[in-house]
Amino acid sequence: MTVSSRPPLVLILKDSLIAGAISLVIFGPICGIILDGYTFNTDFKIPLILTSIVTAGRFFFSFFGLPKLPDLSRIHPLANRKPTVPDKIFLGIVFAVFLIFPFVGSKYWLTVMILALIYVLLGLGLNIVVGLAGLLDLGFVAFYAVGAYGYALGYQYLGLGFWGSLPFSALIAATFGAILGFPVLRMHGDYLAIVTLGFGEIIRIVLNNWLEFTGGPNGVGAPLPTLFGLEFSRRAKQGGTPFHEYFNIGYSSTYKYIFIYLALLFFVVVIITAVSRLKKMPLGRAWEALREDEVACRSLGLNHVATKLSAFSMGAMIGGIGGVFFAAYQGFVNPSSFTFFESALILAVVVLGGLGSTVGVVTAAVILTILPEALRDFAGFRVLIFGILMVLMMIWRPKGLIKVKRPVFLQKGKG
Repeated sequence: MTVSSRPPLVLILKDSLIAGAISLVIFGPICGIILDGYTFNTDFKIPLILTSIVTAGRFFFSFFGLPKLPDLSRIHPLANRKPTVPDKIFLGIVFAVFLIFPFVGSKYWLTVMILALIYVLLGLGLNIVVGLAGLLDLGFVAFYAVGAYGYALGYQYLGLGFWGSLPFSALIAATFGAILGFPVLRMHGDYLAIVTLGFGEIIRIVLNNWLEFTGGPNGVGAPLPTLFGLEFSRRAKQGGTPFHEYFNIGYSSTYKYIFIYLALLFFVVVIITAVSRLKKMPLGRAWEALREDEVACRSLGLNHVATKLSAFSMGAMIGGIGGVFFAAYQGFVNPSSFTFFESALILAVVVLGGLGSTVGVVTAAVILTILPEALRDFAGFRVLIFGILMVLMMIWRPKGLIKVKRPVFLQKGKG
């Protein structure tokens, strides 16, 4: 005789009503209270609809049950492996699409894709620190800010142009990464996250209060990028020649965005290639070993100080390059662009894409940049929809969109 594993109907109804009550408490203040000047109006129609959906969904899954998953413990990890498309082919297709896009897409979506590529750079940098080395960094936006201000202030005080600011800002950001790495060598987990979060806030507050040097909350202007002395403005402002006059074509502000986009795409490809090779080199192996078990690595002679500092410096350097492109794209930087929300968004790119997965970071960065723009018609619910999608993502894909594929070695004559 078999006994049904389904709970009694009374318990299912009780559980569904509790879930509905919790959802009403959550959705009520978010969707039901609408500010109107110094007063507010209430409209609980939408919260009640959402609550009904949650209650019905909870009842459905509790009554009918989820499909039973196969027992994976009996399956050998090397058996029945399905062939998958190699990462290089996937990245090649993505690169071809990205390369064609600026010549067929509108100016609006071109600017959106520039931001997407900037977040790809930032995600690749943080992926080294969090995904490969296992060091939780909540203040990565500090290196992003250092790169952006390095470009703007380097031009203002040192006369550095766009191409000169790239290595300069990358070096300054890497130095800040090493400075951050020294105090946190003995820290792990939550303590490391708190210290790095504080470091990010310190950088933002310094930029906000150092009026004489950074301009404070008023920010500082950043020059337009140039290509071999050709400027992308209507009139030459940096002693060069306007791009449209040199090629005898009509002026368009789109040229600047196409140039930034293609330069960004080039740097993204170079960094993806470099990170992929680093993962196979002793340094990359040391990062991954440190992430898995620091005590075991130190007992085997691994220099954990150099390994941690290299991860922080390398990630910060890539974040600084992303900051330079952001300043060139905006033409202006101020501290309000480098808040904790940016750090959280960059971390979300790494976590949702898959810790340590380069393809996952690229995919997640593009999705998390395009999704808010696609939901602009639902501006009042964008954050709510974004939160729901993240929760669903963590339930059904807890290891990220694309899990890391680790190399498997088989003995000869087996498998």
